[in-house]
Amino acid sequence: MSRTVDETRRTELLDAIVGYVVKHGVAEVSLRPLAKAVGSSPRGLLYYFGSKERLLAQAIRLLRERQRIGFDKLRSANFATPSDACRAIWHQMSAPASLVQFQLSLETYTMALRNRRRFANHLSSSVEDWLQFMSQSLIRQGARAEDARAFSTIVIAGFRGFLLDYCATRDRKRIDQAVEMWIDSLHAISEKVTCASATARDRSSGVATAVPRAPTPPAKFRRKLEF
Repeated sequence: MSRTVDETRRTELLDAIVGYVVKHGVAEVSLRPLAKAVGSSPRGLLYYFGSKERLLAQAIRLLRERQRIGFDKLRSANFATPSDACRAIWHQMSAPASLVQFQLSLETYTMALRNRRRFANHLSSSVEDWLQFMSQSLIRQGARAEDARAFSTIVIAGFRGFLLDYCATRDRKRIDQAVEMWIDSLHAISEKVTCASATARDRSSGVATAVPRAPTPPAKFRRKLEF
């Protein structure tokens, strides 16, 4: 007769395992030192989780759920512009506690790329979750879903690049300045996206849309443009 798994103990172990992998990473995890750190044994961990791979997969899943909870507050904030949302996200992402999680996420992402079948859900959700979150503000402003997702792709790529740079250099002043410059450019892109979506809707409904005239260059530049 098989024993019933103690779910309370299993939950306690999983919580301790998450803390361990956040500190030590996942690439070099070995059952013996892990078991010692969480107050168990290699045999005990296999009893509760089946294998090291399943143990790590469940720990990563729990960590991602905690990250989602942290960003739920941002989701419910209903930012007026994508730029406001990006600033709030950057402040939260670049906080010390979040950086540790990002480094683990980066390590996990790399591992998933090498084992696509095993981590297919992780790869898709790590992109799709952000696409849905970042698209909301633009869609509320009238952008088409496909345009909003394309814009969100730019945002995701930017955040990951800045975070990777910050993890490597810790050059806060330079990167914060770069983030602000990037956010300014995002504002211009988001306005272009919403205008393009409005034009597409007008055309589909048969409404004539005035073509905006190109802005006149400042006087000090006009001489340089005259040949």
